[in-house]
Amino acid sequence: MNLTRRHMLTATVAALTLPQMARAASALTVTATTGMIADTARNIAGDLAEVTALMGPGVDPHGYRQTRSDIVALSRSDLILRNGLNLEAQLNDLLDKLAARTPVTAVAEALPQDQTLYNTIYEGRPDPHIWMVPALWEYAITATRDALTDLRPDAADLLAANTDRYLSEVRATDTYAREALASVPPNARVLVTAHDAFAYFGRAYDFEVLGIQGISTESEAGLARISALVDTLVTRQIGAVFVESSVSDRNVRALVEGAAARGHTVRIGGELFSDAMGIPGTYEGTWLGMIDHNATTITRALGGTAPASGRLGKLSAGL
Repeated sequence: MNLTRRHMLTATVAALTLPQMARAASALTVTATTGMIADTARNIAGDLAEVTALMGPGVDPHGYRQTRSDIVALSRSDLILRNGLNLEAQLNDLLDKLAARTPVTAVAEALPQDQTLYNTIYEGRPDPHIWMVPALWEYAITATRDALTDLRPDAADLLAANTDRYLSEVRATDTYAREALASVPPNARVLVTAHDAFAYFGRAYDFEVLGIQGISTESEAGLARISALVDTLVTRQIGAVFVESSVSDRNVRALVEGAAARGHTVRIGGELFSDAMGIPGTYEGTWLGMIDHNATTITRALGGTAPASGRLGKLSAGL
């Protein structure tokens, strides 16, 4: 960020965070960076908070830059929830400035270090995609509950009850995912996607994960990487690859075409939700629905057994 822009940002934040009239205790204003965090906060807060997300369906958080309306929304919030682990790289400067005046919680950074994965290319850079595994996202859920409780200690019992109720669904979804994905034949457990958002998923569910790009979509996929993956598809006779809702499908389709040129047919196994959820108001537009969709889509595309409508029969698209 250049110096002029940095000064403008500082001035804007300062102007928008002047002391305001106290809000009613039952009307917390919470802003989350991603839909996954916002959905989690809504399930925990219930009627105690109005929760909004900066980024909607199809939005890539790795390269997202704030708008003027984002700065206004964040500056007027009682609580800001971010993923952290460098997911919102372009928002870091703004969020750090706001933290001097408004509580900002990086929910994914509650993950213990011994469970955190790190990028092998950019040494020391953590993988932020912990929402891909319900058992890991529980740390973010607990961090969200604690952040809300700090602001509303009088509602601690209600927030704890809402969290426990939500966690029961989270664990049921994880059980479904584990059982469905375990039905994929061992030699078919290779997940090829647009970018490396599924490393935690692979570790949790025993899948080899091959992403065309790195953990950030800001990285470029070179011809050498695509050629190497085509070699892998052909040599190992991998039959399906996956596109992602928040990443261009250009590179994935290049893999399909490259394999076809060498006499091997690879199909698009489906669209996965990686860095963003589905359309608001749909089941896939919830974090639980997102996980159900991904597990079901991967299972069915790679030869496993799962109901087309998912765990609860709510998936909107036939798979």
